[in-house]
Amino acid sequence: MVSALKSYWIPAVCVVFVLLNTLLTIKEIYWLNLLPVALLAAWALVAAADKVLLFIVFATPLSINLEELDLGGIGVALPTEPLMVALMLLFILKLSLEGNVIDPKIWRHPVTIAIILQLIWMAICVVPSSMPLVSLKFLLARLWFVCTMYLLATRLFRDPRNIHRFFWLFMAGLAIVVSYTLIHHAQYGFAEDPAHWVMSPFFKDHTAYGAVIAFVIPFAITAVSMPGYSRTRKGVAVFLLLLLITGVLFSYTRAAWVGVVGALGVFLVMRFRIPGWAIGLVALVAGSVAIANMDRITIALERNQAESNDDLAKHVSSISNIRSDASNLERINRWNSALRMFKEKPITGWGPGTYMFQYAPFQAARDRTIISTNFGLNGNSHSEYLGPLAEQGFPGMILVLLVIGTITWTAIRLWSKLPPGVDRRIVGAAFLGLVTYFVHGLLNNYLDLDKASVPFWGFAAMIVVLDLKYRGKAAGAEVIE
Repeated sequence: MVSALKSYWIPAVCVVFVLLNTLLTIKEIYWLNLLPVALLAAWALVAAADKVLLFIVFATPLSINLEELDLGGIGVALPTEPLMVALMLLFILKLSLEGNVIDPKIWRHPVTIAIILQLIWMAICVVPSSMPLVSLKFLLARLWFVCTMYLLATRLFRDPRNIHRFFWLFMAGLAIVVSYTLIHHAQYGFAEDPAHWVMSPFFKDHTAYGAVIAFVIPFAITAVSMPGYSRTRKGVAVFLLLLLITGVLFSYTRAAWVGVVGALGVFLVMRFRIPGWAIGLVALVAGSVAIANMDRITIALERNQAESNDDLAKHVSSISNIRSDASNLERINRWNSALRMFKEKPITGWGPGTYMFQYAPFQAARDRTIISTNFGLNGNSHSEYLGPLAEQGFPGMILVLLVIGTITWTAIRLWSKLPPGVDRRIVGAAFLGLVTYFVHGLLNNYLDLDKASVPFWGFAAMIVVLDLKYRGKAAGAEVIE
């Protein structure tokens, strides 16, 4: 009898599952249908974690947040974030049992140290937070992004082919979303107003959509002439580049356009090896002139009455409109609110992730716009720098700048010493992709979303892995992968 049960337990379990699922389906209860998917995911997490990580990269642009589906306000992106949580738990378990999951050189790298310091301070700020549960959730989300897309990604990138796969898989998923959005947008004549929501349900608004497209434009440009790529792959790169450029143009996201232009400016600095002292001198002179002529500049900006418009040229000119453009004025309202919040709690802030729930009382009457609300229900601080200042105090903003500074220093130093070749192009593409977001972060903040966090931390991991590859030795001839 026992031997018979051992022989037929799998068919027996399958029959029981089918019968039970049929009964539940008749009663309109469908959750049991997810069990096979969950079992398959659990097997993949244990047996092929690297494949799961690459699947997450592809699925990220296509993920859908449950908040968008009106399912009780649950802010979880499917299928990516549950998989990230599972990978993080497995990573922590393996780290506690084995201790050598990550190369020790990764832990000692300045970028990693900066990231860990930021996480530690974020954890400290959870304790005095005005909303501890909100802050704890924010901290946990940052942990699963960093654990998977930075720490585990450094293991993934030990195989150089996975660096290329990361770029291509993310672009492939994003290309599907951009194609869907353009087709949907075409039904409305590519007008500016529908551009705010035609990417739904994949993105909650056009600004996040534009920011994520900007991330990968530098690699798409690089891939067109990447050494070692076949003509077919280069042809696909040309198609994707044109698709992405079209997507970012018709996203009507001015901050994304500024980010791309900023990346172009940084590339020119790198390409012509303009020394740091020269950049500092120009910045000092420009800043001095701007301060001396602040009144004139303000008057000139206030004379600009161009507003968000279907005409792309007028839409560009509206970037500097601080007189009547509601979007620009509301940003100033959020920034000023963040500064007032900082003044009240300058050390630990109001708690990670709490800005959107706390900023309403800090809105001054003179700053309020037609899209402001009394309860402050319209989002975040619109700044990757002022948000942490309000939520985590002055140390929080300093640590953001430290993370960005170490990434920038590492990437530029590495790019400068590498000879022309694949690795140099990869470093340039990853760094310039990050630059688009460093600039965009002056106007918006999206690192609480999987769609921005995956490329941000993934690109940082690429730079660190390649930096360690060439550290302590002259960069010699590269092997074309």
